[in-house]
Amino acid sequence: MADRPVVKALPRLGFGAAAIAQPPVPTSQAMECLAAAWDSGFRYYDTAPMYGDGRSELLLGRMLRGRPRDSYLLSTKVGRLVRPGHPDTARTGAGWIHDFSHDGVRTSLDESLRRLGVDRVDLVLIHDPDRHWEQALDGAWPALARLRDEGVIGAVGVGMVQAPMLARFIRETDIDVVLAAGVYTLLDTQARLELLPEAERRGVTVIAAQAMHGGLIDGVADPQFRYRPATEEIRATVARIARICHEYGVPTAAAALRFPLGHPAVACVLTGPASPGQLRENLDWATTEIPPALWDRLRAEGLLPPDIPVPASAAPRPWSIP
Repeated sequence: MADRPVVKALPRLGFGAAAIAQPPVPTSQAMECLAAAWDSGFRYYDTAPMYGDGRSELLLGRMLRGRPRDSYLLSTKVGRLVRPGHPDTARTGAGWIHDFSHDGVRTSLDESLRRLGVDRVDLVLIHDPDRHWEQALDGAWPALARLRDEGVIGAVGVGMVQAPMLARFIRETDIDVVLAAGVYTLLDTQARLELLPEAERRGVTVIAAQAMHGGLIDGVADPQFRYRPATEEIRATVARIARICHEYGVPTAAAALRFPLGHPAVACVLTGPASPGQLRENLDWATTEIPPALWDRLRAEGLLPPDIPVPASAAPRPWSIP
């Protein structure tokens, strides 16, 4: 599984194209951010129909237009169809509907290819099938596995915020990649208990997302943790982590962005800037040298498990395809 070329080629840092598609972000800013990402060497981009109801794929496609297709990796997701006029969207307020069926997956991928303006994507992820397990397992998974085996796509994965369900996918399918969102971070290491050991045993590659929990680690106003307002306990934990990082002269966000890469099962961390300035910050954090003593302190104060693996102190350029 992990020996598939697209999986082996994943860089240590990828560009998550969710934030650029949010309504407050002007198109000009989003395009400037994407252009800066390309110019900085980013060559792996992750998107989804859900992000901005197709806007993320459209923006990304505009930036990639005319660039050699073999010069970058591209992943998108299935499980949601962009349908602004559908009766269900009026009920939920979203611009999309769930559809994890075989036909829904094929339709979703065809629509994504049109929005992106490409003839193929390298990796397709089943997107948050939390309450749609049976349909995802019986419909989406075999449809994508067939496309992979036919060479239409390079690899198949699943992306979720639930570590136990990701581990179950690994056990019950021939999946290549899991995208673990917010479950292997400085604040939440639950993936170490089942998901990451299962991934190692089965040779499944892990992409880590939401390493900074939407800015909670970086001190944003009105932060959320697991899509809910952060509790005082969580805020206190963040403050303790920040205090230790600052004692060693390290931005908290730098430690957060680098932490997941300490585990051998994690191949790539996604970062999701929405402006060129945020992109530059992310790259600075990604290449910040982290003293081993900082990780030792976090362990000693009970902020990380005592046996958890941590990254090497060196921080080579991590975002270009090898």
